[in-house]
Amino acid sequence: MSDQKMTGDVYYPSPEIVQSAHIPDFDAVHAEATADLPGFWGKIASADFEWYKPWRKVLDDSNAPFYKWFVDAKVNIVHNALDRHMRTATRNKAALIFEGEKGDTRTYTYQQLNHEVCKFASVIRSMGVSKGDRVTIYMGRIPELMIAMLACAKVGAMHSVVYGGFSTEALLSRIDDSDSKLLITCDGAWLRGKIIKLKDIANGAVDRAGTIQNVICVKRTGHEVEMVPGRDHWYHDLMALPIASADAETEVMDAEDPLFILYTSGTTGRPKAILHTHGGYMVGSATTLKWVFDIKPEDVWWCAADPGWITGHSYIVYSPLVNGATSFMYEGAPTFPYPDRWWKMVEKYKITILYTAPTAIRGLMRFGESWPNRYDLSSLRLLGSVGEPINPEAWKWYHRVIGAEKCPIMDTWWQTETGNFMITPLPSVPLKPGSATRGFPGVQIDVVDEEGDPVAANEEGFLVIKSPWPAMMRTLYQDPDRYVDVYWSRFSEQGWYLPGDSAKKDEDGYIWVIGRIDDVIKVSGYRLGTAEIESALVSHPAVAESAVIGVPDEVRGNIIKAYCILNAGATASESLAEELKAHVGTEMGPIAKPSMIELVDSLPKTRSGKIMRRVLRAQTMGQDVGDLSTLAD
Repeated sequence: MSDQKMTGDVYYPSPEIVQSAHIPDFDAVHAEATADLPGFWGKIASADFEWYKPWRKVLDDSNAPFYKWFVDAKVNIVHNALDRHMRTATRNKAALIFEGEKGDTRTYTYQQLNHEVCKFASVIRSMGVSKGDRVTIYMGRIPELMIAMLACAKVGAMHSVVYGGFSTEALLSRIDDSDSKLLITCDGAWLRGKIIKLKDIANGAVDRAGTIQNVICVKRTGHEVEMVPGRDHWYHDLMALPIASADAETEVMDAEDPLFILYTSGTTGRPKAILHTHGGYMVGSATTLKWVFDIKPEDVWWCAADPGWITGHSYIVYSPLVNGATSFMYEGAPTFPYPDRWWKMVEKYKITILYTAPTAIRGLMRFGESWPNRYDLSSLRLLGSVGEPINPEAWKWYHRVIGAEKCPIMDTWWQTETGNFMITPLPSVPLKPGSATRGFPGVQIDVVDEEGDPVAANEEGFLVIKSPWPAMMRTLYQDPDRYVDVYWSRFSEQGWYLPGDSAKKDEDGYIWVIGRIDDVIKVSGYRLGTAEIESALVSHPAVAESAVIGVPDEVRGNIIKAYCILNAGATASESLAEELKAHVGTEMGPIAKPSMIELVDSLPKTRSGKIMRRVLRAQTMGQDVGDLSTLAD
């Protein structure tokens, strides 16, 4: 593509950035990957990673869509994240720098982090956790969360991390679904100066879960918590015992052995358990981080996500360590106690790359430029965006105010299911505010109509991925039929993966992601299923039926609006609406609380009884409601 012919608002990288990038020529590498996909990934996997035993075949597509990568190879992601660094000077480099919301700090070198992971791996092994077992982790954003995840992977157990903002019910359902035998939690977490009482929430779930044998609790906030004798154990007590051996061996895994499951919201109410494996996930996530954010040995990388989401799994815990990078982790909220907290830490720790969500950027924009302008942000050389499409105004503010118009913004589109960045620029390519640019090398992206034909330039259609990639999820845990139905059935003849987003492609081939085509709402970058929220509302005795939609919001991307039909005998009132909001918060967690609840007499439905949420959405937005031919009334 000729840069001179590019349309629209275009930001070009400096010659210095292009020359120093890992991949200076995007088009050449993309062409190489397209010409020979297995050869492309095989070459990278050989050059950048260590394997206990090499693969027989890079890609096995004989049972598509159940693809296998690096077939018969033996590996463990922890060997590449920690073990191999013990033989080099990287062992003395900072792996993780942590700052708590209250200002406490900790730094772990690679050697120190490995020491802690080995000890904790020995502890959970002594509790009977071994290859193939499931362990649920429910914690705040602290180093022990990373240590717990790595220890599980080291012994070959699958971790299932549940975001520390979810409620008892949400935690219980995920423990039950995964049949976890161990829960790792903490007494609490600090957020906006208050304690989130995680152990209390965990107790409510474990008391009703049939499979949990032991609970390990990290002391973080120090407040009084209930510890059940025989079941609950303090992390610091266990780590002081002789069983906490620093000589723990790393389990040799098959490349296709499960690494973790992670629950993501679906449209049918029941969250989907996405399963990722050691080999392909390692190669995909580490390569995308290295190329997209141009990771260099001197970088201090800050992915400001929560490890409880896929962004944290891939780009806080695993791929920075595999790349031998230094990561920064912050426990609390970006605006506490003042809206300068992030900028103060960028200056203090000389952060070179900041990767965050449009929600956070928009939230900080509200406080103006004076807060960031007080600090020296000149250490920053790259910025990133994740979680939802970033609006051009926020992109330009981020670029101008935070990046001093010198830091390219890597606007990434991907999913829990994809494991790594899928549509993304590299630092060497021209950028358009609001577009995630093009597919990563080897990722074949297109925008098509109902029949699967490419749509015209700037026309909305289905976003599709036309070829497999190493970090792709392998299945839904214990539910292969649902995996095929949700992701592969829509364009089964073509063999394409359907992410569930609509998009446009412009004249230059740049992709502009628009939003979900299903009933999943993104609030502050978190995916919440409408059916899950509706189920929570209907569980209240006053509610007969409900429908939930996302309404665009300048700060959070979307807010939740709910419509409820009341049971006979229930009286509509403002106090009831507030009670229903609180009820959803209790059932699902504060992130899922509706901002607005409208108590109504009826809902628009098809003749088969399906609620037409698009009609509600159009009415709320003052838009044309479109075709109503299938409406029952």
